[in-house]
Amino acid sequence: MLIRIRFRRSAAALRGQTRARQLALALGALLSPAAVLALALACWRLGADLNLTGRFAISDGLFSHWQVWLFVAGLLEAAAWALNRRIHSSEGPAGSRRPYGGRDQAIP
Repeated sequence: MLIRIRFRRSAAALRGQTRARQLALALGALLSPAAVLALALACWRLGADLNLTGRFAISDGLFSHWQVWLFVAGLLEAAAWALNRRIHSSEGPAGSRRPYGGRDQAIP
């Protein structure tokens, strides 16, 4: 026999979760455009190295290499993907992507 006890969450805790969720959604939405910007900078630097574009804005230092910008773009996109996946996987039955509402229901 399995007995489950469920406690209600306080309104303050639910508001805090809602705000954190909204902040995470906003951050996830902004990370992909930041990754595109970093990819554009990587392409610009690579083009500058091949004398196809004008001079790159950052002439020396760590961020003057196209490989760094490409790595940053990949890192930002991976973070956006992971954050969005985590947010959308915790939505529950109404927003879940599982067919027929989840594994607990029988498939007709």
